[in-house]
Amino acid sequence: LLFGAGLFVRSLQNLQTTDTGVQMDNLVTFRLSPALSGYDNPRTVNLYNELLDRLRSTPGIKSAGHAGVSILSGDEWDSTTSVEGHDAKDGEDMQAFMNALSPGYFDTMGIKLLDGRDFRASDIVENPKIAIVNRKFAEHFFPGKSAIGRRIGRGLGPEVKLDVEIIGVVEDSLYEGPREGVRRQVFWPGYGGSTTFYVRTTEASASAFNVIRSEVKRLDAGMPVYDVKTVQGQLDETLLTDRLIALLSAGFGFLATRLGSMGLYGVMAFIVARRRKEIGLRLALGAERAGV
Repeated sequence: LLFGAGLFVRSLQNLQTTDTGVQMDNLVTFRLSPALSGYDNPRTVNLYNELLDRLRSTPGIKSAGHAGVSILSGDEWDSTTSVEGHDAKDGEDMQAFMNALSPGYFDTMGIKLLDGRDFRASDIVENPKIAIVNRKFAEHFFPGKSAIGRRIGRGLGPEVKLDVEIIGVVEDSLYEGPREGVRRQVFWPGYGGSTTFYVRTTEASASAFNVIRSEVKRLDAGMPVYDVKTVQGQLDETLLTDRLIALLSAGFGFLATRLGSMGLYGVMAFIVARRRKEIGLRLALGAERAGV
């Protein structure tokens, strides 16, 4: 049990120290769901744009962006993807994990742009024809070549149109969490219904919670703000099951060790009690205590 507990604890330490690809310091996340408040798509877009402008101009906030799928939370949006110049073999995994992002997202998360350009406000259209991919996607489908200008499409088959141009490549970052590792990712410019915002602050992240709620309230007093936390806190929640298993196994291992020690002590005490007369005779005849 102790060895098993050690393995669980070591696994938890490895997960906690895994490079997420995101700069975690002073990074806050929160979620909005305007659709639940009766917002249609145009009003939602206006709300998000105004909120980003307000947050970015607020003292103590360096940058802000949002994503349709929150990272490091176990959520996922994946889809099969056709790639220009790549003939998919039978059974080949052609899935990529998707996300819809605002301009400034990569800068806020501290994800380095390796090639090409970031999204602009003018790229936000209803059916975008541009995308950014991560390093793993680019190296898998375009080894030793530039991915910029190549085209991809959603789905598989000869009828799929390769009408989406890759305009940028970014460094790898985790999507679901440390246990799943780095995925091939495709990023689209756009907005989602329920959207996760990310805010990079200049000081302690917790101090930005009231500022975020205040700015949202100025735009719409009835708009609920939920899941306000640090991204480090989000990662801790994702690893909650692993932490619980490690703590339970360590607790049971310690308990088993205590029970084993008590049992061993009882057996030795019983043996010594049975041989007490013999020990007394040996001592009386001059035996050394250490020898007995």
